[in-house]
Amino acid sequence: MKTESTGKLQQVLTSGGFAVTSECGPPRGSDPEIIRKKGELLKGCVDAVNVTDNQTAIVRMSSLAACAHLVAMGIEPVMQMVTRDRNRIALQSDIMGAYSLGINNILCLSGDHQTFGSQPDALNVFDIDSMNLVRTVLTMREQGQDMSGFALKGAPQMFIGAAANPFADPFEYRVIRLAKKIDAGADFIQTQCVYNLERFKAWMKMAREEGLTEKVHILAGVTPMKSEGMAKYMAKRVAGMDVPEDLIKRMGSVSKQKAPEEGIKICLETIAELRDIPGVHGIHLMAIEWEDVVAQIVSEAGLLPRP
Repeated sequence: MKTESTGKLQQVLTSGGFAVTSECGPPRGSDPEIIRKKGELLKGCVDAVNVTDNQTAIVRMSSLAACAHLVAMGIEPVMQMVTRDRNRIALQSDIMGAYSLGINNILCLSGDHQTFGSQPDALNVFDIDSMNLVRTVLTMREQGQDMSGFALKGAPQMFIGAAANPFADPFEYRVIRLAKKIDAGADFIQTQCVYNLERFKAWMKMAREEGLTEKVHILAGVTPMKSEGMAKYMAKRVAGMDVPEDLIKRMGSVSKQKAPEEGIKICLETIAELRDIPGVHGIHLMAIEWEDVVAQIVSEAGLLPRP
C-alpha cells in the first residue's frame, strides 16, 4: 500500500480518516462547462471525484481531459481507465500524461463490453486486463519502468485503485479476487453500490478474516435511488447489482413526488451502517446525474466539513 502522500484522498485514508469520493460523468460532447458545473456541485464536499471513462461503452469526452478540467478548478480527480479501448502502449502513455497534468489517482477497470453501448460494432482491445493494469501502474510507480523495462524519466506516483463487486457469484470467490487485486498493487478499492447490507457485511467479515482490510482502503459504493422504477431497473437490468425486494417495496410505498426524498433517506441509513463496519474506510457516493444532492447527503451524514 502506498504511504508517501501525493493527494488529498490518500492523505485522508492514510491518516485514518473516513474518505468521501463522488463521481462525474463526462458529456457526450466537447463542452467543458458541463464538467465545470458538475465540479462546482461537488467541490468542498468530497475528497476526490471519479471521472468515468466512456462509461456504458458510450463515446464521451475523455476521462483524462475531464480530469484536467477538474484539476484546473482545484478539485482532485480519480481518473478511471478501462482496458477495453487501448492497448498497453496507449495505457502507459496516458498514465504518464495524466500524472504530468496533476492527476494523482487512478481507478483501473476492464470496462463495459462495447456491445452494450452506442456503437456495438466497435472493436475492443483488452490487450491486458484490469488486474494487469493495476500491476503496470505499480511497476511504473515503484520501479520507475514501463512494461518493457525502460527506465522512465519521472515515474508517475499514482495512488492506485480498483473495483470490487461483493454481490456477484460465486460469493466465496469475491474475497479471493479482492486479494488478487491487492497483491497486484491496489491501494484502495471502490465497491459496487451497497443495498444488501447483510451480504456486504458478510463479505467484509471474510475480508477481515483474511487480513485484507489491513492491506487496502475499502470505500463502499452508495447510490441514492430516485424512484421505484430506478430500484427495479437496478435490480433486474444492472449486472452484479443486489437490490433487496423490501427496498423496492419501500420506494414504491411513497408517492412519485416523495420518492427522491425516500431514496436519500435510504442512502443516509446505509451510510450510517457502513461507518460502523470495521474495515470500511470511506464511501464512494455515486449520485447518477444527480450531483446536486451530494452536498446534502454528505452534510446530513455528518461527514462535513471535509479534512
